[in-house]
Amino acid sequence: MTTEPYRIDRSSNSRRKQVEDWLWGLDLVSPATRDLIVTAWVSSWASSPHARLEDMPFTHGGAFYPLMQHVNEVTRAGVDLARRAAADWSTPLDLDKLVAILILHDVDKPLLYIREGEALVTSQLYKELPHGVVGAMLLKELGFPHEVVSVVATHATNAPFHASTHEAYVLHYADMFAADHAMLAMGRQPFYQRKH
Repeated sequence: MTTEPYRIDRSSNSRRKQVEDWLWGLDLVSPATRDLIVTAWVSSWASSPHARLEDMPFTHGGAFYPLMQHVNEVTRAGVDLARRAAADWSTPLDLDKLVAILILHDVDKPLLYIREGEALVTSQLYKELPHGVVGAMLLKELGFPHEVVSVVATHATNAPFHASTHEAYVLHYADMFAADHAMLAMGRQPFYQRKH
């Protein structure tokens, strides 16, 4: 029997407050986008087996690294890169879309990486849909713009293709910068040193 991978949680509850307190960059987006971002994370968290935000892992296998930290690192690095793009390339980016993309790029990870005892493993859903796709489904259902949905859907390094917007480029480099920090913190080889 197949179940839905997530359920939308729009209720006003303690999870909303915790998500609002955690996420860096919510003050950079419109109130409507902020509400959607918080709803997306609350929905993912409430649909996951993780009791606390702090329990959500960045990845499976090996040492634990908090997804909370990775998301904020990506968002801060992405906002910095957007400022450089505006200054160096004369390419101003839509912060409402960009910050939503940065904050939400890994919104499906609480559903994909779980604990079995002390081990961090992949869920059944991970074996059914690639990383990014479930997050994009959730974002589409919540009414995010196509550009946000498509960048989240295709941002994973192993995706068969990637979006070609400036926001997608900024996410890629911010994500790899933060992911390599996470890998080093976990004692694993950073993406930069891996052979493809």
